Amino acid sequence: MAKKDSTKKTLLVALGVCFVASILVSTAAVGLNPIQSNNKKLDLLKNILAAGDLYKDGIDIEKTYKKNISSQIIDIRTGKTIPEKKYDAQCNVDDFNVEEMANSLKWGEDIPQNNDIAGIKRKPKAMVVYTVKENENISKFILPIYGKGLWSTLYGFIALDKDLHTIKGFTFYQHGETPGLGGEVDNPKWKRQWIGKQAFDADGNLKIEVIKGIADRGSTHAKYQIDGLSGATLTTRGVNNLVRFWLGENGYGPFLKKMKGGNNG
Repeated sequence: MAKKDSTKKTLLVALGVCFVASILVSTAAVGLNPIQSNNKKLDLLKNILAAGDLYKDGIDIEKTYKKNISSQIIDIRTGKTIPEKKYDAQCNVDDFNVEEMANSLKWGEDIPQNNDIAGIKRKPKAMVVYTVKENENISKFILPIYGKGLWSTLYGFIALDKDLHTIKGFTFYQHGETPGLGGEVDNPKWKRQWIGKQAFDADGNLKIEVIKGIADRGSTHAKYQIDGLSGATLTTRGVNNLVRFWLGENGYGPFLKKMKGGNNG
């Protein structure tokens, strides 16, 4: 009888410890959630600034963002700006989340398989576009991009000069590619390659590509080519495809065409 009572007490103590521990863990998780959310938002703003060549160590990220960046939501199909009166809990510039928008019944849509070179299956019907202003004039456009690599979906930004041809910045803020291989998309040296490359030719044809191997610097095509990632053929192909998807007609094509025509309405 004493042995049974001892076992019972041990189980009760163990259950009590587990109960208290679960409460502590839950409380800690709830307490940390706002901090984690804020850090995630700051990291996103940091990457927007980095794409626009505005980030430096030690700066006030939020202050720098508010001073230099403005944003708008565009209809992907038409390129037209969506008025603020049509914003809602999902579609707004403050809480814009590409994944949530793509998966939304209202704001997301399936991509026909033959058009889905980025391998994402669904895309938002509307996307946020960031602009960098200097002396009240637009100097750069920063466009969110995403698509499949080898192991993960890569999320990032590409910045175009006001001429809408020249690439001024490129970065990823989220991915799960292999460190040292596909993970070299984070390598500053590789990202710097993009700066100054031409996304389109003089006739507006999409030309930028990430090639397998190293581009021939003496070639007339070099201004459109980015060196591939060594040992990461599938990630290289994925980055090439996602960039070409988002700069093409199924991505920001209609918006870029409107801006080149001087009409952003």
